[in-house]
Amino acid sequence: MTTASCDIGLIGLAVMGQNLVLNMNDHGFKVAVFNRTVSKVDDFLANEAKGTQVEGAHSIEELLAKLKKPRRVMLMVKAGAAVDAQIELLLPHLDAGDIIIDGGNSLYTDSTRRTKDLAARGILFIGTGVSGGEEGARFGPSIMPGGNPAAWPHVKEIFQAIAAKVDDGTPCCDWVGEEGAGHFVKMVHNGIEYGDMQLICEAYQLLEKGAGLTNDELHEVFAEWNKGELDSFLIEISAEIFAKKDDDGKPLLDKILDTAGQKGTGKWTAIAALDQGMPVTLIGEAVFARCLSALKDERVAASKILTGPASRTAGDKKEFIEDVRRALYCSKMVSYAQGYMLLREAAKDQGWNLNMGGIALMWRGGCIIRSRFLGKIRDAYAKNPKLHNLLLDEFFAGVLNSYQASWRKAVIHAIGFGVPTPAFSTALAFYDGYRTERLPANLLQAQRDFFGAHTYERVDKPRGEFFHTNWTGHGGRVSSTTYNA
Repeated sequence: MTTASCDIGLIGLAVMGQNLVLNMNDHGFKVAVFNRTVSKVDDFLANEAKGTQVEGAHSIEELLAKLKKPRRVMLMVKAGAAVDAQIELLLPHLDAGDIIIDGGNSLYTDSTRRTKDLAARGILFIGTGVSGGEEGARFGPSIMPGGNPAAWPHVKEIFQAIAAKVDDGTPCCDWVGEEGAGHFVKMVHNGIEYGDMQLICEAYQLLEKGAGLTNDELHEVFAEWNKGELDSFLIEISAEIFAKKDDDGKPLLDKILDTAGQKGTGKWTAIAALDQGMPVTLIGEAVFARCLSALKDERVAASKILTGPASRTAGDKKEFIEDVRRALYCSKMVSYAQGYMLLREAAKDQGWNLNMGGIALMWRGGCIIRSRFLGKIRDAYAKNPKLHNLLLDEFFAGVLNSYQASWRKAVIHAIGFGVPTPAFSTALAFYDGYRTERLPANLLQAQRDFFGAHTYERVDKPRGEFFHTNWTGHGGRVSSTTYNA
């Protein structure tokens, strides 16, 4: 008879699953593993897990028989139907109070549904974001758990032990919130990641085209940037990428085809922003930039037909590099502010109690967007937990007010060079829109009322009172209640 001696079970032995198992083993937890292709279990035990206390199972029944109660089973399988299928296979063998953990990149609405459905059957569910890639999973990821709060005490010790730690030893893992909150926060993290990467790519192209910097010079610039305000994992690895040479001694970066792939989480963030009515414009532009990059053949053809400005370079190279650095920093601030606007609105809409400063702390280490900058977000919410927008915090407002002239110069240079900077530009447009007391939406409302009788509010009347004008003298007095343009 199998002894129930394992602390947790894990299903799905792709690289992330394997590395999480080894991470748990390193921290003294005994893990049982299973994989749909059973040969992968034996292969893992014979190689990567050789010499560990990891135990293999060749069936779900055998896996569950190895687990202490309440049984904790973590799924590291492809998001979507595969997760539901795996849950259905587990359910006949589980008892009330057992815990299913989905550690994949699931859509948050799926996690909300699973939390509710499984609670009705007495099973506790956690949907958790895991960020940091293969290395993070192995040596300390950022972990963002949400779902059924009753499950958290049963996994807290394991999750916080294996998570990345910030300087004072605080783990980059804490309870995020109810239902799909964990996966929503991970989705926004991934959207911000899209934005950060696009901003860095725009800075790269601006410096290359506008200042004529070589890859070796770009390496030096980015390595220097990483010592200051922009200190982050993505700036650090970008510096390394610029320095990497191919077998022939030439820069490897120049040989990589300029078409970007994506797995959908950035798109989910943009869709969620539209659903919530939040102007998360930078992440949207980052997604569209990847879509545009994929039109390689069309772009090659268009480059032979459509013209741009005559070739030119920036004047003072050192000053231009600093303008681009400041533009990157300001745009990054806007991107995170927009991401937090989406988190705030979703929390209100879904009834989640999100700890905004805690989320920044979870992102401080282990994950792809880890950076010094996140400490400033944590500080802002520590000072004012009810902070409505990050841009209104004293630190953020101070930097933006100080750097905005350089930001504008960088965008103007980009236009002059014919270098596309959709993320820099939309961030600046949002900044200018957000700080503008009166926008031209009064004309927009007049247009809507003119063609569709959609009504408008007046500046000389209380908010919530709506008016309709018969603009042409031919229209009626009835306003629209069902049609929205």
